[in-house]
Amino acid sequence: MIHRRLGRSGLQVSALSLGSWVTYHNQVDTAGAREMLAAARDAGINFFDNAEQYAQGQSEVVMGEALKALAWPRLGYVVTSKFYWGLDADGAVPNGRNTLNRKYLMQAIDGSLRRMQLDHIDVVYCHRSDANTPIEETVQAMSDMITQGKALYWGTSEWSAADIRAAWDIADRHHLHKPVVEQPQYHLFHRRRVEQEYARLYEDIGLGLTTFSPLASGLLTGKYRDGVPAGSRASLEGMGWLVKGLTDQARNDAVRQLEPLAAELGGNVSQLAIAWAHANPRVSSVILGASRLSQLKDNLGALDLAPKLTPEVMQRIDAITAAHAN
Repeated sequence: MIHRRLGRSGLQVSALSLGSWVTYHNQVDTAGAREMLAAARDAGINFFDNAEQYAQGQSEVVMGEALKALAWPRLGYVVTSKFYWGLDADGAVPNGRNTLNRKYLMQAIDGSLRRMQLDHIDVVYCHRSDANTPIEETVQAMSDMITQGKALYWGTSEWSAADIRAAWDIADRHHLHKPVVEQPQYHLFHRRRVEQEYARLYEDIGLGLTTFSPLASGLLTGKYRDGVPAGSRASLEGMGWLVKGLTDQARNDAVRQLEPLAAELGGNVSQLAIAWAHANPRVSSVILGASRLSQLKDNLGALDLAPKLTPEVMQRIDAITAAHAN
């Protein structure tokens, strides 16, 4: 496992990391989380991703209990959370959801710390942008979390390049803590934002990336070629919105064409897709998701494929997938 700087910050994060979206609480209990966290750390992973909204806060509870049981030295791992959607699913509480205003943010960090049983969270993200709150207010609140010692770094997730730059400029102008990282979706079929929209930000402000969904929610495993299998992510309650994209015929045909290439390199399509995202030098960490230990161990096999992605291999991958990417 190699470790990379998180943007221009001094924080070192593992090039592969472990996330909890969909899995923790829904598919993985505390014992399962403890087992996978331990296996991930044994493989050199030190970065573990979470969010307030995952499983309505219960994902943080599961991770917190697992970390408590593992009792690792706090310096040895990096934990994240993300804020925006809130826990008020019915929208009955003003300032309780879909916001980045100061009142919500300052209470959200306290809630995450409580659920995760930590005295600080290493990286906190604004989970989406908020057109109804001035960016100045959001930047000040995120900076204050760091000043208060509740968080160490902050960033954004799925923000536009223009909004990221505006937030950075405000922080720079007022001598506040700047955003250092963006967490976007990035995989073989979803490239434009990382490779084009954010292009200037890497050099201009030193933006780091912790990318999610390297397997396109499972599409790049090949499991959706014949529909939605029982027990898969798309079969879970509330995840039906994924079905159309996962069963896209053209993309599934492209996945089928990747299989012999992956085999030629000594791996499978999942490992090839993860290795491809890992190969982008702008990506600080690729976030993996796994519902069981065997899945995680298989995904970690991407590290063996990574050195084999020569320019010629990357061209072959592009020839199969680029036409189906956005």
